[in-house]
Amino acid sequence: MSGAAPEGTLATWWSDGWTVTWRNLLKLRRNPEMLVFAVLQPIMFVLLFSQVYGGSIQIDGGNYTEYLMAGIFGQTVLFGSTFSGYQMAQDLKEGLIDRFRTLPMHSSAVLFGRTSADLVLNAISMVIMIATGALVGWRFHEGWVSFLAGVGILLLFSYAFSWVMTLIGIVVRTPEVINNASFMVLFPLTFISNAFVQASNLPRPLEVFANWNPVSALVQAARELFGNTGTAPVADTFPMQNPVLTVLVGSALMLAVFIPVAVARFRQASSR
Repeated sequence: MSGAAPEGTLATWWSDGWTVTWRNLLKLRRNPEMLVFAVLQPIMFVLLFSQVYGGSIQIDGGNYTEYLMAGIFGQTVLFGSTFSGYQMAQDLKEGLIDRFRTLPMHSSAVLFGRTSADLVLNAISMVIMIATGALVGWRFHEGWVSFLAGVGILLLFSYAFSWVMTLIGIVVRTPEVINNASFMVLFPLTFISNAFVQASNLPRPLEVFANWNPVSALVQAARELFGNTGTAPVADTFPMQNPVLTVLVGSALMLAVFIPVAVARFRQASSR
């Protein structure tokens, strides 16, 4: 950035990051329609699948509503992560980043502020989904510690994936491209998985894909931590047999790879 950057202390970096995070949260308050649509989508999916299709979908040894909720959670946090890429591309398009360049602030604070604000948005969506799930009969059965761990692992994955989308937003710089590209990728990932139906009910090629799909691992991890697995068979693949470990390792790898790459690309974009 061209502005006079402050000394690289943790305190100033934290202050810069919090300032950008708060700016993005205020933007949500000033544009409530964004928050409304982010909340309405998961409610719609919960009601649609549990009340409309629930009676037609059978799950081995379990209640479909309880089986479904982890899939809805996984889908919602994954789709919620796309806000990071969309808003980053929007800020670049509108010239907001150029204004940040004139300020004495850390360049990486812009990215951390963006992803942190979207993590808050995903957390709000989670609260709404939990309440909606409770209304339609969903319950967790492994105690509060395991329940909070399930919520935490969903939010961790969403935060890690938001860095992937942030990098894409920096590279393409066009919000419309982010929307089109993300849905073309995320819809197959969520629907060719164990989120809504058992993978064993899919055609064999799709079943193999679903059993190695990271979204399936995320959903299975949430089901185990919530105690919603029932007696449905679990595929003999590493992600399905070790879903919590798979999600933790995968999230750590995404953060380790995409944070430094996104920061580097952002500095290049800001220096143009």
